Amino acid sequence: MSYPPSMWKTVLLSTLAVLGVGLLVAGCFTSRAGYASAPYTVRSTDGSFEIRDYPSLQVAVTTTSSDGADNGFGRLFGYITGGNADSGKISMTTPVLMLQGKPREMAFVLPESYRTNRPPTPSDSSVEIRELPPSRFAVYRFSGGRRADRELQARQELESWLKKVKMESQGEPIFGYFDPPWTPPFLRRNEVMLSLKPNLR
Repeated sequence: MSYPPSMWKTVLLSTLAVLGVGLLVAGCFTSRAGYASAPYTVRSTDGSFEIRDYPSLQVAVTTTSSDGADNGFGRLFGYITGGNADSGKISMTTPVLMLQGKPREMAFVLPESYRTNRPPTPSDSSVEIRELPPSRFAVYRFSGGRRADRELQARQELESWLKKVKMESQGEPIFGYFDPPWTPPFLRRNEVMLSLKPNLR
């Protein structure tokens, strides 16, 4: 049986579209997998929710605006690409952390080797090195772009789950973003984390 040229064209375009989506997905996950991630131990899992233990983490921190217009990312990237006392390069890790508070801050987690070796001093005075203490966190994974309304929705989801399982959190949430900006929103891995009260650790 022969098919009209228009049908072959439709089949070809559909096949190319499927291949294109497949390559896009593979490329996004490969890009994410190319970076080391902050270490943690999973204590329990419930769908998109987890309880995790994190060791102390060395982070490079700078203030940032909610929309990123002040180029906080650029200052941190400058630090790990040579803008430091050693003029040395430091490996990028995931996720990029958004620390809620006033002012809002952005942080890069430094590689595990800096848990025992002091990180080089930033050349830019607006970047500081800080140690986050060991903590147990409740974590909710979600997708989508980095928007204030999406962050609020994710936080509410996590708080509702904590109420359901009768756990209490403390402090402001931390948001983690794992993917580069060209990743389609529906493929992105984002997380919101809330520290659990000491009596629940």
